[in-house]
Amino acid sequence: MLLLLTWIGLAIATTPSPDFRAPVSQRDAHRYHAWASRQEVVDHPEHYRFLAEVHRDLSSLSRERPGVIRPFELGRTVLDESIWGFRIRDPARPVHRRVLVFAGIHPLEWISTETATSFALELGRRPIPGVEVVVVPVLNVDRRRMVEDDLLDGRNVYRRTNLNKVDLNRDYAHHRTPRAIWRHIIPGYYASSPGPLSQPESQALDRLAQERFDVAVSLHSFGGFLYTPWAGIWKRPRDMKTFDRLGQIMAKAQGAHAYRVRQLSRWGFFFRAHGAEIDHLYGEYGTLAFLMELSRSGLDPRHPQTFKQHFRWYNPVDPAPHVDKGLSALRALVGTLAWQGENAPRAVTPPGR
Repeated sequence: MLLLLTWIGLAIATTPSPDFRAPVSQRDAHRYHAWASRQEVVDHPEHYRFLAEVHRDLSSLSRERPGVIRPFELGRTVLDESIWGFRIRDPARPVHRRVLVFAGIHPLEWISTETATSFALELGRRPIPGVEVVVVPVLNVDRRRMVEDDLLDGRNVYRRTNLNKVDLNRDYAHHRTPRAIWRHIIPGYYASSPGPLSQPESQALDRLAQERFDVAVSLHSFGGFLYTPWAGIWKRPRDMKTFDRLGQIMAKAQGAHAYRVRQLSRWGFFFRAHGAEIDHLYGEYGTLAFLMELSRSGLDPRHPQTFKQHFRWYNPVDPAPHVDKGLSALRALVGTLAWQGENAPRAVTPPGR
């Protein structure tokens, strides 16, 4: 709690005034604002932002504070849609640490995008000195739009993959080959994509990762866990103590009913996630990567219909308390990196293949 209060005070004290302006990539900003202005905001039944609302809010803030929150295109989807990210920093201070937060890999998991968007807006108003945070609210844009159409038309369709029917959560280069004996008994748990980085969305994230981040957080739903590598093998990562320390900092910031910190491959003795993004980020680039499973689902025994609604499996009716849990963890992470500066935790060395 003391750390969080210190971080909040530091952020408030060092935030540039609302009139602050700094040079930005005018081409990227112009393209983004023009694109965002064309997105149609529609009435809908959920307490979550649709994509048009996500970009309405982010575009508005980045127009107000162009030196603080800067939009950029990290790649394009199967349908050639832009995948937008946002670089957020205090331009008056040198950057010592870099953090990547991304969401929307699975199109039904809207709580992830809601949390990422809220975090970007919060940081855009009060950037943290010494830490640049890059936020990607939605990676799987094509299928996300399809889920929006499903909700508006009253369709109950399960969607997990991208438009090419590839699970982007299994499309990366590390630990793709199943070895555990359980692969013969429950092969569905041991599947990966046709090849590493086979999809444009995964390629876009990989290009961004090449910029080298100290820490990354992939936002998902559901479960209430803070997962660490390795996801595809039982072996402990060499930086397990550092993962556990950062994970516990994030969990403690959440207060009651905090998420549990666990190595992903040890979620269950039979479980492996081959080709997962956190193994790729850590194994390829030495980024301390976490996968945060936000909420504990939207299923409600008092309302049996929720068990039949695919959207509700992953998204509670009221996202606010679950977004707050995620924000508390992310604030604590970034606050720790800012507070410790050059002494903040890093991977010992890029683990390599």
